[in-house]
Amino acid sequence: MDQTLIADLSTVRKIQHATLSERVYQDLCELIQAGQVRPGQKLTLKGLADALGTSPMPVREAVRQLAAEGALEILPNRAMRVPLMTKGKFSELLKIRLALEGLAVEHAAGHIRPDELDEVARLHETLSVEMQRKKPNVDVIIRLNKELHFAAYQGSGMPTLVDLIAGLWLQVGPVINLDLRAGSRRLAEAPALKHHAILLEGLREASPQKAREGLQGDLLSAAEMILAGDGLPD
Repeated sequence: MDQTLIADLSTVRKIQHATLSERVYQDLCELIQAGQVRPGQKLTLKGLADALGTSPMPVREAVRQLAAEGALEILPNRAMRVPLMTKGKFSELLKIRLALEGLAVEHAAGHIRPDELDEVARLHETLSVEMQRKKPNVDVIIRLNKELHFAAYQGSGMPTLVDLIAGLWLQVGPVINLDLRAGSRRLAEAPALKHHAILLEGLREASPQKAREGLQGDLLSAAEMILAGDGLPD
C-alpha cells in the first residue's frame, strides 16, 4: 500500500511541474510575440522569474526550449537575449511566412468550420473598432491581430503547420509588434484592416486565391513600412 501511495504522489508532482513549466513557456511566448521585448535586449532568469511570479527552475526549462526554437540566445553568466534582427534576416523570414501562412489560409478557405469562421469575423470587427478609436490601445490591437491570424490558420485543420507558423512568430514578434508600439504608420493608416477584410472574404467564399491575397497584402504592407524605417540594421 505504501509503495502504491508513493508512486501515485510522485506522478501527481510530475504533472503539476509539467503544467507549471508549460504555463511559463506560454507566458514567455506571449511576451516575445507581443513585442514586449526588443531585438538584442538582454534578460536574466531572475528578472523573468520575478516578472512571471515563479521560481527560476521552470523559467530555465522554458528558456532552453525557446533557445532551441531560435527565439532566445543563451549568453555567458546565465544571461540571455532576444536575437538581433537584420533587414536581411527579416526579409528571409518574410518569404517563409508568405509560403507557410499563405498555405494555411488557402487550406482554411476550403476547410474552416462555421464556428471558426464566425470567430475570425468577430475578431476582425473588434480589431476594426479598436484601430479606429482616437486613442487605440496598442496592447489590445497586438493581441487581437495575433488571435485573428491564428484563428484563420487553425481553420486549415493542419496543427503541424500552425505550430511551424507559431515558431516563426516567435522570431518576428519582437520586430513587427515593437514597430506598432513605436507609433508606426501601420497604426495610423491601418492597412491591415483592408487586407484582413479580403482574407475574411476569401474564407467565406471558399476562395483560396482571395484568402492568400488578403494574407499576402497584410504581411507585405507591414514589412514595407518596417523595412523603410531605421529600426533594423542592414
